[in-house]
Amino acid sequence: MRPFLFFIILALIAVAAAIGARFDAGNVVFFYPPYRVDVSLNLFAILVIVAFFLTYLVVRLARKTLEMPKRVAEYRERVAEKRGHRALRQALQAYFEGRFGQAERQAHGAQDWPETAALASLVAARAAHRMTEFGRRDEWLRRADGHDSMRAARLMTEAECLVDARDSARALDAVKRLQAGAARHIQALRLSLRANQFAGEWDEVLRILRILDKRDAMHPVAAREIRVLAYRALLLARQSDRYALIAFWQDVPVADRRIVEVALAAARAFNAAELGYQARLVIEDALAAQWDSRLVEAYAACVEERATAQIDRAQRWLATHPGDAHLEYVLGVLCAREKLWGKARQFFDSALADTTEPRLIAMIHLGTARICEAIGETESAMNAYRLAALTGLDVSKVFAPETKSEP
Repeated sequence: MRPFLFFIILALIAVAAAIGARFDAGNVVFFYPPYRVDVSLNLFAILVIVAFFLTYLVVRLARKTLEMPKRVAEYRERVAEKRGHRALRQALQAYFEGRFGQAERQAHGAQDWPETAALASLVAARAAHRMTEFGRRDEWLRRADGHDSMRAARLMTEAECLVDARDSARALDAVKRLQAGAARHIQALRLSLRANQFAGEWDEVLRILRILDKRDAMHPVAAREIRVLAYRALLLARQSDRYALIAFWQDVPVADRRIVEVALAAARAFNAAELGYQARLVIEDALAAQWDSRLVEAYAACVEERATAQIDRAQRWLATHPGDAHLEYVLGVLCAREKLWGKARQFFDSALADTTEPRLIAMIHLGTARICEAIGETESAMNAYRLAALTGLDVSKVFAPETKSEP
């Protein structure tokens, strides 16, 4: 529609100009002594219009000619940009398809365009890392250095690769540089957690875990496992120093103290430091929050000068947990420690009647055998040892789960 209207308007202008020219009798005279040129006004107007268009074309051609180098440079830049983006897309596609060698080769093609060079280098670094080509990975990371806009992405890539390779020293350095740039988002905290875990910085691990817990950024089961590892390592490192161990335990949050595995590790550490009373308090507090057979068995390992207080507490527990074979076994051990042989054997017999667990059965028979040896019933002791052996377990290792303290 528009071209049709333009054609009509142009035709009307031409008709109006033709009609006007018929009634125009004017002349234009040019004097250049001794010459004189007479030109009709219509011809002069046509010449002026033609001269204008010719001048416009010449000026436009000159300007285009002068702009040719710039236009060529812009064209080459557009071609390089298009090639760089295409290579980057192909590199990303190959990386996500698992074709890491192809991804690295495509990343080479994206190096000609500065806007894609840094990002392509990071893709190539991740691809080289997946192929365990750590030398090439570091070279690609160096190529990505120097781009301020990509600094956080580069440090994140470096930290993730180093954490994945368990290069704890370099990973911690990368994480610190990342956090120094105010990059404290969730993924940075998770990387920091893993890096500190591999480096054995358990105090820092607990600090980061608390931050992640507040942000609900970690699965509770995974957080619990890491927290248990951290407390085991920290307790083991302090069990040779009673005062440091007590001071550390006082600073542990109440909720963490009542985690079964943490309480067991603390009890073992206090027992190793010959602080049986503290170990007993740890187990009692944990059992008040959660009843667990492992905690019950660990209660027997809390060695004090007298076991009467433990026996009283265990008997109160038995009133609320009747038929608990683990608790009855513990009462048997505690009574045997106080040389209450009759009561010890009664509790062992009750425990044996209330359980079908092979390990606990072996422990009960071993406890009975030791009582029989103590009171001189050699034949009964030998029979109890034989019954313990018939459970099919290595009787020398039935107490092993209670003595492990490594995280």
